Amino acid sequence: MEVDAGITVQRQESISTVVLNSPDKLNAMSRSMWRDLKAAFLEIQADSAIRCVVLRGAGSHFCAGGDIAEYPDFRFDEAALRRFHEDEVWGALAAMLACDVPIVAQIQGVCMGAGVEIASACDLRMAAEDSQFGAPIARLGFPMAAREAALVSGAVGEMTARAMLLAAEVFPASHMATQGFLTRVTPRAELEKVCLATAQRIAGLAPQAARLNKQTLRAVKRGADIDNPYGYATSAEHQEGISAFIAKRKPNF
Repeated sequence: MEVDAGITVQRQESISTVVLNSPDKLNAMSRSMWRDLKAAFLEIQADSAIRCVVLRGAGSHFCAGGDIAEYPDFRFDEAALRRFHEDEVWGALAAMLACDVPIVAQIQGVCMGAGVEIASACDLRMAAEDSQFGAPIARLGFPMAAREAALVSGAVGEMTARAMLLAAEVFPASHMATQGFLTRVTPRAELEKVCLATAQRIAGLAPQAARLNKQTLRAVKRGADIDNPYGYATSAEHQEGISAFIAKRKPNF
């Protein structure tokens, strides 16, 4: 399946790969890419056969940020700027955050601004050891939108977020790993293999449990009660997992 230019979605059995596909601009996010990213994750959420998503950039980089060439067309009008951040950018990030399918970020090269935001909306983040992270928008004369800043700060840690936004600092993967932002750091040559192995591992586990775990983690984060937390008791997946363990066989999920 291919969404409009800029975002492609590839499917191999129960694993989908979402590609930020604008390599000539280091996969900088255009407005249409934000809209298409939202559409892609709404479609993934609705497909019960998908068990894991790998999100990566085309070519040698993850995402260099926003497509600055488009900015003069809308950023100097308050209403247009609000629509961009609230409807397009946050619309895509919210669709990712609401997606019950586990999302693995495959990060190499630059991961700046919008790239950090997109990575922050993923569940697991694997990075090449030479990748770089930042949000140096202070050089462009504007702040990060409030909900985007909250998402990034919660993922990278407050001190790292402050350094990114206030001092335009750029950090290596090693620093981001120490802050708990990255699940694993690998040599660039091994990154794709590591991400695929992780996705295959997730896809081989109980898919309903994964979706329920993501719903639970979202509820816990916002301090909300979980609707019907034990409703899975009679599910076929639950019974299969327990039965397989007792029988000392591999479960068939």
